[in-house]
Amino acid sequence: MRELGHLANSLATPAQLEHSSSSLDGVPADLERSVRYAGVKLTQAAGVLLQLPQDVVAQAIVVFTRFWVGPEGGSLAAYSVKDVSAAALYMTAKLSFSPVSPRSVLNVYTYLLSPSASPLSFVNPDGTPERPSPESFYLSEGAYQIERQNLMKVESAVLRTSSFHTRVVLPHTIALTYLQTLKVASPSVASRTFAHLNAALFSPQLLYLTHQPNALAVSAIYLAAREEGVKIVDSEWWEVFDVDREELGFLVVAMRSMEGFARHEQDGWQGKAVPLSIGGIEREMSLRQHANSQE
Repeated sequence: MRELGHLANSLATPAQLEHSSSSLDGVPADLERSVRYAGVKLTQAAGVLLQLPQDVVAQAIVVFTRFWVGPEGGSLAAYSVKDVSAAALYMTAKLSFSPVSPRSVLNVYTYLLSPSASPLSFVNPDGTPERPSPESFYLSEGAYQIERQNLMKVESAVLRTSSFHTRVVLPHTIALTYLQTLKVASPSVASRTFAHLNAALFSPQLLYLTHQPNALAVSAIYLAAREEGVKIVDSEWWEVFDVDREELGFLVVAMRSMEGFARHEQDGWQGKAVPLSIGGIEREMSLRQHANSQE
């Protein structure tokens, strides 16, 4: 597979997956998982509003997720989810054919994180007013200059944490090639395949950090074909693409679990805003400690 090295990503090590910087700072695992999930949703929403291509948004999500992994990664007790999300999206877009200005990025995040105007339920659980006041998400010139400096600072932190490794290989193009190779002409299978690959970006199991793009592509195709009732071939075709049965089984189960995970997160935070700032994380941890002490 050496000649295919350009289609591979650097994966997280078992040691990095065992402990994160956030957990070492006392952030509970379930809270970290919820905040990271909300951060991915925030990154996606910002990318859509900035009209960035889906591949750029997906790469930014992987960069964002990488930042929090391992003892040497960023901690939720030290970095705001908003800042890291904005930095990952700004940096990824800058390295693509669709760069965006710092002002555009910061304006979008100011809007998305405005409690009274945000269309995101984990920011504004009470719902969006029909005519939100522009003042609620206006970024003044002075505030912009401060936020811009902070954006550049966090971008540098993201680069240092990743050892300046920003390259992300996505499985989507690989999946398309595999579908053509397998002579799968069903549009519904292709659609479901890409849907599973996009959903996997939100996985609490960090699938894009633990498995190579070819394995993600094969698993998404396998699951999509099963769901659509389309038979591919009789033989164990996934082995042709260097994926063994054990890895295939794990990834299929993980991808199938995404709907339940998303529902669990929505129900768990029903009516509450997910803390995305350092102060918000600290308050949530204090509330949990106080509740535990009363039991």
